[in-house]
Amino acid sequence: MTSQELDVLVVGGGVVGAGAALDASTRGLRVGLVEMRDWASGTSSRSSKLIHGGLRYLEMLDFGLVREALRERGLLLDRLAPHLVHKVPFLYPLKHRVWERAYVGAGLMLYDTMGVAPSHPRGVPMHRHLSARQVRKIVPGLNPDSYIGALQYYDAQVDDARFVNTLVRTSVSFGVHAASRMQVTGFLFDGEQVVGATLHDLELGTDHEVRARVVLNAAGVWSDEIQQMVGGKGSLRVRASKGIHLVVPRDRIRSTTGMILRTEKSVLFVIPWGRHWIIGTTDTSWTLDKSHPAASAADIDYLLDHVNGVLESPLTREDVQGVYAGLRPLLSGEDADTSKLSREHLVVNPVPGLVLVGGGKYTTYRVMAADAVDAAVHSLGGVIGPCITHRVPLAGADGYLARWNQRHLLAREYDLPVARIEHLLHRYGSMTDQLLGMIDDDPDLGRPLPGAEDYLAVEIAYAASHEGSMHLTDILTRRTRISIETWDRGLASAPHAARIAGDVLGWDDEKEAYEISLYTRRVKAERASQLELEDIDANTVRLTAQEHPQPLPRPGSTR
Repeated sequence: MTSQELDVLVVGGGVVGAGAALDASTRGLRVGLVEMRDWASGTSSRSSKLIHGGLRYLEMLDFGLVREALRERGLLLDRLAPHLVHKVPFLYPLKHRVWERAYVGAGLMLYDTMGVAPSHPRGVPMHRHLSARQVRKIVPGLNPDSYIGALQYYDAQVDDARFVNTLVRTSVSFGVHAASRMQVTGFLFDGEQVVGATLHDLELGTDHEVRARVVLNAAGVWSDEIQQMVGGKGSLRVRASKGIHLVVPRDRIRSTTGMILRTEKSVLFVIPWGRHWIIGTTDTSWTLDKSHPAASAADIDYLLDHVNGVLESPLTREDVQGVYAGLRPLLSGEDADTSKLSREHLVVNPVPGLVLVGGGKYTTYRVMAADAVDAAVHSLGGVIGPCITHRVPLAGADGYLARWNQRHLLAREYDLPVARIEHLLHRYGSMTDQLLGMIDDDPDLGRPLPGAEDYLAVEIAYAASHEGSMHLTDILTRRTRISIETWDRGLASAPHAARIAGDVLGWDDEKEAYEISLYTRRVKAERASQLELEDIDANTVRLTAQEHPQPLPRPGSTR
């Protein structure tokens, strides 16, 4: 990046930044992408992991947002990422006779209809009405007193961090220069024009200047800090809203479908997640540390209380296997209730040469990225083509369906259970061939990872060799989900994963021990923070184990 002038430098390695880098590069531009920590380490790895239109936005009469999101859902399911995005059923329990079934049924009919587009199939079945007897058969764990019937509809889900990593890899295949652990410390100016950025390498401690005709900021909840670097100019104001999720084993809730439940503020999802359920989310204002939002005991109790209101066998704190917290970048308004703030996105040009994009939702990342790149292209001038990412499958998509049909043959060829092959295909698509090739070279990589047997050792090696992982935490929290899918949150698997990754990355014994120590302190700090009732106390405890390397203090920060 330092050896040439880029057309566009994208700041922020979440889903919107990675999507913008792919969009700009496929239009023929020279693009750089930088991220302060690991790819998707912020909001984009801590979502509800849903690709959906948003039923509650339909009730708010935000038809444009719902229609746009459903169109993107269909594209992802059918064309762009069929290996990563999969349909998932949800049950909507009914508590009132006649009127509620008609009201919700009409809404779901509209929801299904809005998801139809001539350019691609809907990708999911239509909704259906269920009697109380049918509900009991599908969800035997639901308290019979909590429903008189239900409707079942479909949306889609994704491993959000894996999706972002795949976006980055796809953009790199089209020529993007991508670097994580690079913090923007300021901007380069030619008069009033932004002509690049200064960067600090958090791994090596070196400083760099990268020149670009346009800098595109997609830093999410850090957008205000970026605007401070240009003197506070800009009308993009983002408020952070904290959402936490619980992960519980699949056998704790007897159900063959996900559920969506009404709360006094919003909705609560119970989402199938492999051999687990994800329960979420909360929606509360957060003004503390943005890098490591903490889940408090009050947050956890809130979710447990609401889900237990409909379960026949209530969940306890002992049933909670994992917890994670993330921050939504909501466009700030006058309403103090973050659950009512807009999920629409906004693109602004505060000073010449700088474009900022904020707000929005995960599902519509591609639209946000296209609008941001359109604004950058306008600044560049000249003849540059329109967005084509609706026709660019992500890495692993091409050939995926053929490989899926061949999964039984692959299982016999590599002497692996079919379920293992399916697991790999759902995470890597046709790139599964690369992992199988690594197993060919080293059969030990075909064994389950001790302490986290749902994953193969080869996935750890691949995370280090192909997926840009630089630390053990990257692997256990984002390349895999071991940190929330195991009872000890990955502590037993950490030494084994460190040894495998260390062989790839050249770690000596001291470095391996250091990485294990950092991860162990992180787990202990997170667990301790979840015992605190108040956000401020949970935040203080969580920050006792910052991940290394620590970013430099940001403008206006008290850290």
